[in-house]
Amino acid sequence: MKFFVDTAEIPAIAELNALGMVDGVTTNPSLIKKSGRDILEVTKEICDLVDGPVSAEVTATDADTMIAEGRKLLEIAENIAVKVPLTWDGLKACKVLSDDGAMVNVTLCFSANQALLAAKAGATFISPFIGRLDDIHMDGMELIEDIRIIYDNYGFETQILAASIRTANHVLDCARIGADVITAPPSVIKALVSHPLTDKGLETFLADIKSAGIKIL
Repeated sequence: MKFFVDTAEIPAIAELNALGMVDGVTTNPSLIKKSGRDILEVTKEICDLVDGPVSAEVTATDADTMIAEGRKLLEIAENIAVKVPLTWDGLKACKVLSDDGAMVNVTLCFSANQALLAAKAGATFISPFIGRLDDIHMDGMELIEDIRIIYDNYGFETQILAASIRTANHVLDCARIGADVITAPPSVIKALVSHPLTDKGLETFLADIKSAGIKIL
C-alpha cells in the first residue's frame, strides 16, 4: 500500500520522505491556508521534493474554469495530480483532463456510486473520506470495501486513495481491505510506530543495559 502525506508543510514532508515513507502528497485549500504559502509556490516546492504524485486542488466549481485551473496547475511539474470535487462539473473536468493524459484525483467521495462514476470518467485516484463518514455514524471502511469490490469486478484502474485517515486502525483496516493508497497527516503516519509493549520492552532493556554496564562504543 502506498503512503501519501496529507499536508503542505515542507519540513514534515521532508522528514518522512528521507525515511522512504512518502509515495506522494495530497494538499487542499485548507492545508494551503494553514501553511501560509502561495499555492503555486508551495506546490512547486513539494513537487521538487518528492517523486510521486502531488495532488493540487482547483478552486473553481464550474467545469470550464476547473479545466483551465487544472491546466495551470499541470504546468508546475510532471508529477501533479489535479484534484477536483465529486460533482457533475468535477466529473466533466476529470474526463477532459484525463483524456489529455493528466493524473486526476476526484475528491470528496462518500458513496460507492460516486466512485463508480469517477472511474468511468477516467479518474486516476478516487478519494473516499473515511473519518467524515465515521463522524456521522456511518462505516467509512464499508465504503472502501464496496469500492474495492466494484473496481475489481469490472477491472477499473482507478486507484482507491483512502482519505480522512485519523487513526492507526484506519490504516490497518485499509491495508486489509486492499486500498491502493492512504493519505494521512504526518502525525498519524508517525504514530504507526507506537505500541505500549514496545515502550515497555525498551524500558526493560535500557534498565538491564544500565545495571550490567553494557557498552558497544
